Amino acid sequence: MKLDLSGLQSFPSIPGGAVDDLGEDLFAPPSFQLPACSDVPDSRASMGGYISSQSVKKIIEINPYMLGTMAGGAADCQFWHRNLGIKCRLHELANKRRISVTGASKLLANILYSYRGMGLSVGTMIAGWDEKGPGLYYVDSEGGRLKGTRFSVGSGSPYAYGVLDSGYRFDMPVEEAAELARRAIYHATFRDGASGGVASVYHVGPDGWKKLSGDDVGELHYKYYPVAPTPVEQEMTDAPAA
Repeated sequence: MKLDLSGLQSFPSIPGGAVDDLGEDLFAPPSFQLPACSDVPDSRASMGGYISSQSVKKIIEINPYMLGTMAGGAADCQFWHRNLGIKCRLHELANKRRISVTGASKLLANILYSYRGMGLSVGTMIAGWDEKGPGLYYVDSEGGRLKGTRFSVGSGSPYAYGVLDSGYRFDMPVEEAAELARRAIYHATFRDGASGGVASVYHVGPDGWKKLSGDDVGELHYKYYPVAPTPVEQEMTDAPAA
């Protein structure tokens, strides 16, 4: 399988055409301007039925304006996101401009497709902001690549999708979108044994990504489902101290 690395070549080595195979405009003026999208993962890692960690970082910063999420094998996701970050930097140095979200997602899909059938387990979202605006892509270890406005990936995704689909609007302000994503992650962790820990909220805008919050899902439970005291508990609370 031949790997498509044409997006890493410099301008003179690509004959003809205004757009390369990664969707990059080759003859646009160089730009280093960071030309807003929300990402929310949990932080639990499991080994079968065993919870191996509650503090895994499931959002990986590819560069200052692009993020990747982890679902599947932790080692596979971490390695290939680091690899993608290196190739994105090489593209920037060769072409004097940052790679687009479209180009980065296609590059990752091409790499993973070349290892198809070799046991990789990767399900990721590539979210970022480039000169054309926000971009969000789903990429998996089979080389699949989808563009969309919202995705949920991993074992808890069926539970998160119910919340996302019912509450999503195209014109949502940042805080409302972050709260919707946070609530979706909570409901996934409430029903899925492989999801849990901390719900971290990131926002990607024209000035790059920014972490908005990190909330323990145990505390979110009492936020979304406050526990009312029983009559006996209320009487004990109201009783004067002896």
